[in-house]
Amino acid sequence: MTAQNVMPAGEVVERALALSHADEAMVIVTDVYDTSLRWAGNSMTTNGSSVSRDWAVISIFREGPHSARVGTIGSTSVDPAEIETVVRRSEAAARTAEPARDAMPLLEAGAPADDWAAAPGSTGIEVFSDLARDLSTGFDGADRLYGFAQHTVHTTWLGSSTGLRRRFVQPTGSVEINGKRGEGRDLASAWVGTGTADFTDVDMPGLLAELSRRLDWAKRKVDLPAGRYETLMPPSTVADMMIYMAWEMEGRGAHEGHTAFSRAGGTRIGERLTDIPLTLYSDPTAPGLEYRPFVATSASSQAMSVFDNGLPAERVDWVREGVIESLVYPRATAAEFGATPTVPGSNLLLTGGSGASLDEMIARTERGLLLTTLWYIREVDPASLLLTGLTRDGVYLVENGEVTAAVNNFRFNESPLDLLRRVTEAGATEITLPREWKDWFTRTAMPPLRIPDFHMSSVSQAT
Repeated sequence: MTAQNVMPAGEVVERALALSHADEAMVIVTDVYDTSLRWAGNSMTTNGSSVSRDWAVISIFREGPHSARVGTIGSTSVDPAEIETVVRRSEAAARTAEPARDAMPLLEAGAPADDWAAAPGSTGIEVFSDLARDLSTGFDGADRLYGFAQHTVHTTWLGSSTGLRRRFVQPTGSVEINGKRGEGRDLASAWVGTGTADFTDVDMPGLLAELSRRLDWAKRKVDLPAGRYETLMPPSTVADMMIYMAWEMEGRGAHEGHTAFSRAGGTRIGERLTDIPLTLYSDPTAPGLEYRPFVATSASSQAMSVFDNGLPAERVDWVREGVIESLVYPRATAAEFGATPTVPGSNLLLTGGSGASLDEMIARTERGLLLTTLWYIREVDPASLLLTGLTRDGVYLVENGEVTAAVNNFRFNESPLDLLRRVTEAGATEITLPREWKDWFTRTAMPPLRIPDFHMSSVSQAT
């Protein structure tokens, strides 16, 4: 696909809607510009750019305002002659579908998007110019640097037979660097990364300095057994745990007793987790972490409904000042359980800490661990939201207010809900990049946390 020889996305929407014979229809088109840069062993290795289109037609046949059959067919074709074929296949799928559990009236048209006919947002390899220049200074050092930078721009058009017309441009970027020093038993490895919308705010010298500092900490190595340790979690590791918790905060599952947010007779909304006034929230207008402010989905799930397409996404406090405040409810689920509809967020922020930096928290630590990255996180027990995973690329020993050594890796067993229940200190919130979930979720801002008894369940041989 090249932008010069394809039908504009807005025209695809209009043509598909005009061809529809269904009672109602929706069309979602997403144009994707993607570029990436990779390096290994202090040399640039590959770079590339691509342009693609994904689109879907959603056909609805009504049997009443709250009863309908839905069929969705997706395509990556850019041939205008394929549009009618996709529309007819969507209608055929709808006619044979089971009645939709989440059927609701479609949203009526508001003011159409002013930029409906505008070209899609784009990106190219030039977005990495400053990053590559600053990264080259790290290539001149003795440490071996490996890493990956990616910038993707999604432009989404949403149109419906009720007249809804919405459009949004979503840039997403990240850079992560793994540094290695030494060989064999003396090998030290560390990781740093950050998320960004356009790479103008990436502090590459700062990332390289932090990477070097972490490698310096590994000059001395100490083996420790499994057990419970006072642990400092930097923002990146906090993000990885909180993201998984946010993914599990579905209202239906909680009401039906399937999740850690269930309790006898209802949900855990209103339950206090901590006396520290921590607020976990999603907000499409959060500076530097903005995301699409409306629902655009081609498939229904417990978290989202095709009938909610176009529904505004607003700030939602999932935990407010230490108390569970909200769960995710599509409109149909909200109506069933007497709740307020809430849209799952594409960013996640945790605020309410003391404002202390991670270094200040280290300075107040008599003895404990500094846990810089998590890896291979998996769920063990949905009822308690118990997760397991591995540490990687940097677990350090803190003694008398200073980082004194690197320690071996561990397997951990922890629940993000329990971490919030047991946290004794939270620091200053800062924009951060989760390591484990970076491919799916990059827009986070978290504080460092102090956990008095983080459970390192076994020693791991991971490096």
